[in-house]
Amino acid sequence: MYFGKIIFSQIIDHLPMHTFRRCVNRYRGHYKVKHFSCLDQYLCRAFAQLTYRESLRDIQACLRAQQSKLYHIGIRGKVSRNTLANANKVRDWRIYADLAQSLIHMARRLYSHEDFGVQLDETVSALDATTIDLCLSVFP
Repeated sequence: MYFGKIIFSQIIDHLPMHTFRRCVNRYRGHYKVKHFSCLDQYLCRAFAQLTYRESLRDIQACLRAQQSKLYHIGIRGKVSRNTLANANKVRDWRIYADLAQSLIHMARRLYSHEDFGVQLDETVSALDATTIDLCLSVFP
């Protein structure tokens, strides 16, 4: 039996925690928070994104099925629909927007000289993670 790190936690290890903490402090993300931190919320959202979860109930069911492993992936707070909904409602969205901008900036620096594999005439930006199948010959 392998006792190494879970794949999700290996992915999250690449997250620049100092940048995340700076974003949280900038917008006072931990103001009046006792149990479910901004990092817990971010990890739940990242897990939901990577595993194609579609609703809060789906996220809760999937994470609660792996209750014994939550600590190992970094989630310290209790995961419930109400907690997730309240965190999404109360927390400042700019925390995660700033984090995303800093991650995009880091990725641009790392891959600025790499070939994309596709020649594009216009600038391309990713708006969200919605999957839309397109054909490059139809949509230049």
